[in-house]
Amino acid sequence: MSERLQRNQKVIDEFRSAGGVVGGDFEGVPLLLLTTTGARSGEPRTMPMTYLRDGDRLVVFAANGGRENHPGWYHNVLASPAARVEVGTQTYDVTATVFQGTERDRLWAEQLERTPYFAGFQEQAGRLIPVVGLTRTEG
Repeated sequence: MSERLQRNQKVIDEFRSAGGVVGGDFEGVPLLLLTTTGARSGEPRTMPMTYLRDGDRLVVFAANGGRENHPGWYHNVLASPAARVEVGTQTYDVTATVFQGTERDRLWAEQLERTPYFAGFQEQAGRLIPVVGLTRTEG
């Protein structure tokens, strides 16, 4: 397992054992776990990430730490928008929607107000960072 995957697994384990609270670099940061279906593998893939609450939706950002390529979870939700989130002690199914245009720009600007370091991710990546809404699936 790569060092990055080991770090993610440590955050996931801490999140689940502490009711959605994580310390270290993520202390005080809104964090959720997103589980998608691997586009190639068909296997569940869980990723910790920061989020923004927008009404009833949760919004996540495919920043990938400023890397040139989109993160794997983004490719997964494009292939299959059905996913699962864990927020605090709640777990529920969601449908992912990629925002475009003014809606994307509004949410990105709101995220930059809360976490200005995301601007560096945008600059470093050299690509438009996708903004994805997660809407609770009724059922």
